[in-house]
Amino acid sequence: MSASAAVPASVAARLQARSGAFTGPTANLAPGHVQANLAILPRELANDFLLFCQRNPKPCPLVGVSEAGNPRLPSIGEDLDIRSDVPRYRVWRDGEVVEECTDVSHVWRDDLVSFAIGCSFSFEEALLAAGIDIRHISAGSNVPMYRTSIPTVPAGRFSGPLVVSMRPMKAADAIRAIQITSRFPSVHGAPVHLGDPAQIGIRDVMAPDYGDAVAIRDGEIPVFWACGVTPQSVVAAARPSFCITHAPGHMLVTDLKNADLALF
Repeated sequence: MSASAAVPASVAARLQARSGAFTGPTANLAPGHVQANLAILPRELANDFLLFCQRNPKPCPLVGVSEAGNPRLPSIGEDLDIRSDVPRYRVWRDGEVVEECTDVSHVWRDDLVSFAIGCSFSFEEALLAAGIDIRHISAGSNVPMYRTSIPTVPAGRFSGPLVVSMRPMKAADAIRAIQITSRFPSVHGAPVHLGDPAQIGIRDVMAPDYGDAVAIRDGEIPVFWACGVTPQSVVAAARPSFCITHAPGHMLVTDLKNADLALF
C-alpha cells in the first residue's frame, strides 16, 4: 500500500484497538465490514469446540479458525493480530473471568486456537439501511444480551444455555427485520423469539446479563436473536483451565464484507 493510499476502515479500526486508542463497544464501527465474536482455547479443547459450533450454527457461525499458536488469521484480516486487535478481552481461568484487558500478549500460549464467530452487528447495517431504529446504536450504548432457558446442542465438554441479543421494534419493523436478517445465516440469521421474554427464561428484560438495558417504548416488542456471546456461557459451564474471549460488545473487526454474506 502506498503512503498516499487510504487505510481500509477495518484495518484502521484494528490499529486503533491495537494502540489502545479505542477500547469501546464496536457497534456501527467500520460500516460494511463483518465483526466477529472471539473464543480462544487450548488445542486439546479445539476439536470439541469446533464440533459445538457446527452443531449450533445459529449462535456460533464460524467465520475463521486459526492454526494452533498462530495469532494471525489472514483469511479474515490483513495484518490481523488476535492478541491486540480486539478493543477489550476477557481472560478466563477455570470458568471464571480473572481479567479484562486491551491486549492478551502477556498470557498468549503456543497451544491456543482462535475461533472467530459471526456477529449480529453485521446484519444491523442492513436493518439501518431499511430505516429500522437500532436502539443501542441510537442510544450510544452496548447491545443488551441475556442467558435463556433454551439449551444448546452439547459437544464434548461444551454445553449450556443459548445467549440472545435484543432489539426493541414496532411489529411492522419486526416483520421486516425477520425478512432482512434471514438473508444472513452466517451472522445469526432470523430471530429466535419475539415478544414475551419469560417464554425463553428471561425474568427481567431491563436487567441484561451482558451489555446495557435499552428502552422499550409503547407499541414496541422485544426481538431476540441468537448471540455469539453464547460461547462465554458455555465456557463458564465447561470450566476449562484457560480461555480468552472478547468482552461482550467489543468485537474483532474483519476485512470481510457484510454484503458478501447475504444469500440474495
